[in-house]
Amino acid sequence: MQTQSNLSKGIGIAVLGLSAIAVLLPLAIVLETSFLPPGAALTLPWANARWSMENYSQAWRGGNFLRAFANSTLVALCVTGLQIVTSALAGYALARLQFWGRQTVLLIALATLVIPFQLLVIPIFLVLKSAHLLNTYGALILPTAANGFGIVLMRQFFTTIPVELEEAAQLDGATKLQVLWQVLLPLARPALVTLFLFTFIGEWNDLFKPLVFTTKPELITVQLSLASFQEQFTNNWPLMMAAAVISSIPIVVLCLVGQRQLVRGIAATGLKN
Repeated sequence: MQTQSNLSKGIGIAVLGLSAIAVLLPLAIVLETSFLPPGAALTLPWANARWSMENYSQAWRGGNFLRAFANSTLVALCVTGLQIVTSALAGYALARLQFWGRQTVLLIALATLVIPFQLLVIPIFLVLKSAHLLNTYGALILPTAANGFGIVLMRQFFTTIPVELEEAAQLDGATKLQVLWQVLLPLARPALVTLFLFTFIGEWNDLFKPLVFTTKPELITVQLSLASFQEQFTNNWPLMMAAAVISSIPIVVLCLVGQRQLVRGIAATGLKN
């Protein structure tokens, strides 16, 4: 019995190890390629001893990453903040308030999860044009200020919180908004962090909105800057990989900081329907 247990544990460790290698090897190749001297041929990781930081300095200057980082950070933070507000309000209403059509609203929110944003781009473009918002920060922020995923996520988390806590607060004279702000949201920290990370990462990696709704160089984002390194017939792979590493650093740091809350939020929102 002990032998079978050890064998199963060994197989599990081997599978996990191979999976880790499959995931990390491409990342290692990207990182190693970014340090190759300009014009060097691609090699296996760490096979080339001649490493250079020139690609990073050239990518930072050529990609205008300072402005791109500022624009992407502003857009991602604004969209994330708006989604947290709209998702918390709508999620609380769907989880606690009794009103006609509540299930229909929830089904609509779920249905939006399977509708690609690209299908909505023409009506959104026309609305932004009529509102004179094209080539503004509003064109990058407002189309995704509310999201069905965030609404469903917050609704699921609120259903896991005992109703007695809200009733006790209401007996003390708290309004529903006060209950939401002072009781539920502090308890919903894992879900809020999860929503923050998913939304921020999604906005940081978004290329479609800046590509369609903006043309001004002043509104360049990280993904537009990264796309500018793609040439029509040839590619400077070390330079492109250096630009990719630069654009990924904020996301990696953010995930490392919030990984514990992320796991707790995903686990908690799946406990109760």
